[in-house]
Amino acid sequence: MSQRQLIQVFEQYQKSRMQFVQTVADLASRPQNIELLQSAGVMSLLRPLMLDVVPSIQQTAALALGRLADHSDSLAEAVVTENILPQLVQSLATQNRFYKKAAAFVLRAVAKHSPELAQAVVGCGGADALVLCLEEFDPGVKEAAAWALGCIARHDASLSQSVVDAGAVPLLLLCLLEPEMALKRIAASTLSDVCKHTPELAQTVVDAGAIAHLAQMMLSRDAKLKRQVFSALSQISKHSVSLAEMVVEAEVFPTAIASLRDHDEYVRKNVTTLMREVVKQTPELAQVIVNCGGLAAVVDYLSGCRGNLRLPGIMMLGYVAAHTENLAKAVILSKGVPQLALCLSEESEHHIKAATVWSIGQIGQHTSEHAKAVATANLLPKLLELYMDASSSEDLQAKSKKALKSILQKCTWLQALEPLLYDAPSNILKHVLCQFSKVLPHDSKARRLFVTSGGLKKVQEIDAEPGSALQEYINTINSCFPEEIVRYYSPGYSEVLLQRLENYQPA
Repeated sequence: MSQRQLIQVFEQYQKSRMQFVQTVADLASRPQNIELLQSAGVMSLLRPLMLDVVPSIQQTAALALGRLADHSDSLAEAVVTENILPQLVQSLATQNRFYKKAAAFVLRAVAKHSPELAQAVVGCGGADALVLCLEEFDPGVKEAAAWALGCIARHDASLSQSVVDAGAVPLLLLCLLEPEMALKRIAASTLSDVCKHTPELAQTVVDAGAIAHLAQMMLSRDAKLKRQVFSALSQISKHSVSLAEMVVEAEVFPTAIASLRDHDEYVRKNVTTLMREVVKQTPELAQVIVNCGGLAAVVDYLSGCRGNLRLPGIMMLGYVAAHTENLAKAVILSKGVPQLALCLSEESEHHIKAATVWSIGQIGQHTSEHAKAVATANLLPKLLELYMDASSSEDLQAKSKKALKSILQKCTWLQALEPLLYDAPSNILKHVLCQFSKVLPHDSKARRLFVTSGGLKKVQEIDAEPGSALQEYINTINSCFPEEIVRYYSPGYSEVLLQRLENYQPA
């Protein structure tokens, strides 16, 4: 065989290898082909091509593996069992930027599926290798590495700590300063994933100077970046009072509140989530948000969205109201109660209804004035309905019951209480009658109205156990009226009168 023929053989061999990996990579991009590729044992065929002498074949083989692993956890597990990860990690330090992007994609595709697979990536030195990639000049390599690190960190605190220990945080902050928007987004997202698990991890990110960097990006015109920025600030704020105070001290508000008018619904949601995480910490922090006009902005936000987008806003109102009477009053003055009533009627998901009911309870629990604000919105019958509805979730029933009881114990507006006499079960009815027993002895107008509206008659029809709290409240109510009136409205009294009529002999 001549030298020329030998060269032709090698060229043909190289061409065949390239054609094979390109075909597999193309096929792997379409979900309907994945099962066929897996059954053909494509993993074991791709593995030796990862070590090919031709860089473009290595890169395409890595791309094909990444697409396969990205599709399902079983294929990602196959990458681990084929012992491909150590090979990938080792080559990350020596190969060109195209290969590094492809290799980082494989690590990300494996790590995203489960903590166990993410641990497999960390266990073979993946986190350290990816952090080294963050020091690369090429922004595409940095982006791929940051994304993979985020997929590792998002699972749990231990994996997130592995990313921190590998030295990722300072480099991720430097990525925020890069001009490439995609890199900024993914760096902010990964920082958010690192922060979310524990106060200690969030503190590590804060100590590196993250809040100042993130705060500067709130004014970005890029909606996807702003989503991640507000998400990261939320994950920092949620853990403790001191971390929330650091976010507030960075003068994040009222700039953040202005973003509630952003065109992107997820920017608005993440801003509302940030506000929720801040206000829940202390009355003082809640007051800061109130002073910035946060309540009116959130009420307005709730009127313009539906479903899970409403959830952080609903809870934010509840957290503010829970702290003090004055803060709950501020929610009322911001028209929070009618908006929550609207949410309750418009939403069908039980977890959203449960959150709404909880917030309503936080508003109405303080004083008779607060309870009246809730009752005026006709929410007491609605709370009772949700509590008694067998189709309501267990959590919704429990929260409805608790909210109803806490509001009833403060409500002295009898006009709102009276309809509950007809529908409430005894465990709720006793709270209703308790309020009547407190008000009627001191209000003659209320006593007259109670008789003419049929309330007194209804009380006489209630079957209460002798000696029970319910019976005591009934006795107290009855003692507010002349005996003959109570007798007149008691069940069976008309028959007694008719009997007397039959026995009556005119003079």
